[in-house]
Amino acid sequence: MENNKILVVDDDAKLRDLLTRYLTTQGYTVETLPDARDLDRKLARNRPDLMVLDVMMPGDDGLAVVRRLRAQGEMIPVIMLTARGEDVDRILGLEMGADDYLPKPFNPRELTARIQSVLRRHHATPAVAAKHEADDMVEFGDFVLSLGRRELQRSGQTLPLTTAEFAVLSVLATHPRRPLTREQLMEMALGKGNGESLDRSIDVHISRLRKTLESSDSSLRFIQTVWGYGYVFVPDGTVRE
Repeated sequence: MENNKILVVDDDAKLRDLLTRYLTTQGYTVETLPDARDLDRKLARNRPDLMVLDVMMPGDDGLAVVRRLRAQGEMIPVIMLTARGEDVDRILGLEMGADDYLPKPFNPRELTARIQSVLRRHHATPAVAAKHEADDMVEFGDFVLSLGRRELQRSGQTLPLTTAEFAVLSVLATHPRRPLTREQLMEMALGKGNGESLDRSIDVHISRLRKTLESSDSSLRFIQTVWGYGYVFVPDGTVRE
């Protein structure tokens, strides 16, 4: 953990100072920005391991920043800070490609726990895939999921996935044809307990994965909904009755 660099992007100077002091005591190297104007330069010059990004900022807001980064193929882990209480604003962040979110006000200890969880997923395979060798793969359709290298390829081309998306897909792909509840996916892929499993974040990650795996001109559906239960991974993509 001591080598992990955290970039905090927030226009609240007091919060930036608080997080800098607190996260430094937790062993992180912390840099801050008041807005996103110099973000690209910062990422190119001294790339952090994770970014804590406020939604409401002057200029480009956090949602626009995440959308742009993901569109560019930049998959740096992002935890979004949301001052708004509505679920729709938190879900929007996940839909844009954020790895996690935390509503303001929050306890810095909670942010630290979220950072540790996201970095664990980013730096290591999920627990379900940790037992696999570097060359262990799951093949389905035109895709190859490398559990050891943490890559998804289609016809030789690597496709970008967030840390959460890779974790969810790994769990599903290593449990083919076994229906899993949302709560099971939250625990197995993201390491979150029942208190956090009732939100819509799994549904958002599934939605983004489906956009990556399924094209409009194909009848294949690799991740299928089990109504009233959860989701199931079908390796051949054949729609279940």
